[in-house]
Amino acid sequence: MSVGYNPLMLLLLGCTTAIPDDTAEPAPCLSEVDGENAGFADYATAGATMGTHCAGTDHQEIEGVERLVFMGDSVTEGTPPTETWAYYRSLVTEGVRARFGDDLPVDECSRWGARTDDLLQDGDPAQIAECFPEVEERRTLVVLTVGGNDVVAFSDELDAGATDEAVLASADAALGLLHDALIHLRDPSFFPGGVDVVLGNVFEFTDATGDLVACPLAETFGFTGTYPQMLEGYAYINQAYAGMAVELDIDLVFMHENFCGHGFHNDDPDSPCYRGADNERWFDNTCIHPNPAGHAELARMVLAVVDE
Repeated sequence: MSVGYNPLMLLLLGCTTAIPDDTAEPAPCLSEVDGENAGFADYATAGATMGTHCAGTDHQEIEGVERLVFMGDSVTEGTPPTETWAYYRSLVTEGVRARFGDDLPVDECSRWGARTDDLLQDGDPAQIAECFPEVEERRTLVVLTVGGNDVVAFSDELDAGATDEAVLASADAALGLLHDALIHLRDPSFFPGGVDVVLGNVFEFTDATGDLVACPLAETFGFTGTYPQMLEGYAYINQAYAGMAVELDIDLVFMHENFCGHGFHNDDPDSPCYRGADNERWFDNTCIHPNPAGHAELARMVLAVVDE
């Protein structure tokens, strides 16, 4: 099973990476919460076009879909105790078929524990090679979540005595692998029929408090302590995702922004993402995976991006 966003790496990024001083005002659709103190990416500086739905960007006109493909990690693969029919990919499949045809082919190549190198380079086979063994003539929609398991690998490097600089270089290398995979997916020589890509950014379960032990099973999954510095790490990672979305004209789903306030401090008025006393929790007790409500919300966000 995939494990999530290790505080050591995020703390490292927070200590070695500066958030730009000229951070623009948040887009109106993200102003419900204190995004600056919650570690949100600066989408205005990245040049992203924000969707009016606030679920993500609006860079693509997704139409005429003839095939749907899911790739990435355990968020997409799905995990118990949520039932398969309630996984976000199952709900997105229903929604995309309702829009583009009940007989629309759907393929699923995501895996528990997948990292950015599993998309294009590694794996048995790599996910892109598995789902696209030959040139794809059909108009294709690719939906994926990836990134959390890379952070686990970075923390292993720290445990083994790697320097901060070496681990930060590993983080940039992982982002580079994602960039390479996205470039491949956008290559018209491989997808002459056209392809649209919807990528989820990296979320966290503390509601911008850094309180990892708020999750009931935190210690079981290796989460201990409180690390408010981790928020700058999320800003660093998701800023890179935003830059890729703009450069490659793909769409980004704002998982980090929209799940913030729905984690294990959802009832904490001191959280930068506090949204009210009755705010629903969207994470299950594995800490890092959506519960059925979270999967339903993630599906809603993906479909909102598809529609606009």
